[in-house]
Amino acid sequence: MREADNIRDVAALNPDYMGFIFYEHSPRHVGSDFIIPEKLPPTIERVGVFVNHSISFVREAMDTYQLDYAQLHGDESVLYCSELKANGISIIKVFRVDEDFDFSITEQFERVADFFLFDTKGKLYGGNAKPFDWNLLNQYNQALPFFLSGGIHPENVQELKNIASLNLHAVDVNSGVEDHPGLKNVSKISEIINQL
Repeated sequence: MREADNIRDVAALNPDYMGFIFYEHSPRHVGSDFIIPEKLPPTIERVGVFVNHSISFVREAMDTYQLDYAQLHGDESVLYCSELKANGISIIKVFRVDEDFDFSITEQFERVADFFLFDTKGKLYGGNAKPFDWNLLNQYNQALPFFLSGGIHPENVQELKNIASLNLHAVDVNSGVEDHPGLKNVSKISEIINQL
């Protein structure tokens, strides 16, 4: 999210979380003039999305925009995460999944993350607009609740029932509900919410 009117329109649907991308190479980057509209409902958790940024950059963005979570979408180490955690920052650690992904890698992050997020591995750090094989999630030990991301849209959201027994905490929608990068289609989001 980055456009004020669109943020307000989506906020009216009362999502649990709303994400703001601070990665400069993303087509959804918030930009230098970004502000979060006033009176955003306090029930919506604010998530900053970062990719291999410096600790100081993340801390400054968290303070400036009063963010609740740092979603780490790059190659951040356990030590990096623990340093943010020591600064009181809640963490969603992202893993990019394909058929060769080793879910045991997540175990070392269990003590430094609040949630995991599993996304499709692709050319980009995110926003690849296609789902991975969700059956692979059965290989995860389910130790931490996780967000699921990657090409989720109204036409495939019903397939989530196949993994309903897993430790799925939230569904992260992005490119699958956009009219163009950064502009969300409120009708598509509403349809997903109704189906869920």
